[in-house]
Amino acid sequence: MTPNVDPSANHSADHSANAPVPPRAPDDLSSLIACEYCDAVYARTTLAPGERAQCLRCGGALYRESRRGYRRLLPLVITALILFVVSNSYPIVEMDLQGVRTQTTLLGAVEALHADGMDLVAALVLATTIVFPLTEMLMMCYLLVPMAQHRMPPGFDRIVRGIRQTRPWGMIEVFMIGVLVTVVKLSTMAQVLPGIALWSFGALVVVLAAMLSFDPRALWDYLEQPTPDDEPAQEVVR
Repeated sequence: MTPNVDPSANHSADHSANAPVPPRAPDDLSSLIACEYCDAVYARTTLAPGERAQCLRCGGALYRESRRGYRRLLPLVITALILFVVSNSYPIVEMDLQGVRTQTTLLGAVEALHADGMDLVAALVLATTIVFPLTEMLMMCYLLVPMAQHRMPPGFDRIVRGIRQTRPWGMIEVFMIGVLVTVVKLSTMAQVLPGIALWSFGALVVVLAAMLSFDPRALWDYLEQPTPDDEPAQEVVR
């Protein structure tokens, strides 16, 4: 259809009336979510507990309803930190070979790799089993402790991006599988006694798996939820 043009209007106004109008952006951009796999954009909808939204184009996970998981997130992070300290303070395994007993910790294994000239492997083990997992847990604590008091910590957006960037580099579960394979092979040559750190590492893998099921991007939603103090008071009419 042709637009209705006022005859008294000048030529420039007539030209602008026939010009294509660019699409308007929605007023509330927070109601939109983009698929991180194919960049398809969707409008957020309210999900029931336990439900998950998936992309119609590629089938990737968009977001999930995890309010209950958020309530358990801070205790999980604190538990993971305690298990992490225990895992790095006590020996992983103890070997008894003809009366000679040797034991080592995770840091001791890194030092042994460095002493044998395998600096690259030592740096990789140090980064993926100590530096990156510890960094992620500390960043989670930095966010969750103020959020429990309904406060936004400084640098919130940068910390969330940092968690998403460091998460793929934490490979404690890969290290755990390697330790178990080594223990099985050495058991045919010497008596191998699992240390406290080995059990602690096993528990840490389970706790980290529960932590990784929570998307750090969802922290925005909980931070934007109004608190009881922020809700306007209603006047009671008698």
